[in-house]
Amino acid sequence: MTLEFDNNLPIYLQIMSYIKREIVTGKLKAGDKIPSVRELAAELQINPNTVQRTFQELEREEVVETRRGLGRYVTSEEAKIMAIKKEMAGDLIQRFITGMQELGFANKDIAAIIAEAVDDKNPPALK
Repeated sequence: MTLEFDNNLPIYLQIMSYIKREIVTGKLKAGDKIPSVRELAAELQINPNTVQRTFQELEREEVVETRRGLGRYVTSEEAKIMAIKKEMAGDLIQRFITGMQELGFANKDIAAIIAEAVDDKNPPALK
């Protein structure tokens, strides 16, 4: 795993986002074991305390679960995974809409562009 960290965002949040993305894309499946704190810290060349905080937050959000003596595993709750996926989709949509509004597009124009993109097999050409 290689991540290029953004200096404007805490590292633990970036790792959380990466792990969530791996889960919703199916690269990490429900019930899969995730690396240990030491393994991930060594791989990313970061402080183990940062990885520990990441895992604590993922547990708090019920994205991963600890099995005593066995390690941490991706949640088996498909509803939780779907909720994460919808949350990430909402974030993407909001960033897109904000970007389009900053470019001067009205909401109805943004909706038309999206509808065209969904209907077409090719991305729309802005005219």
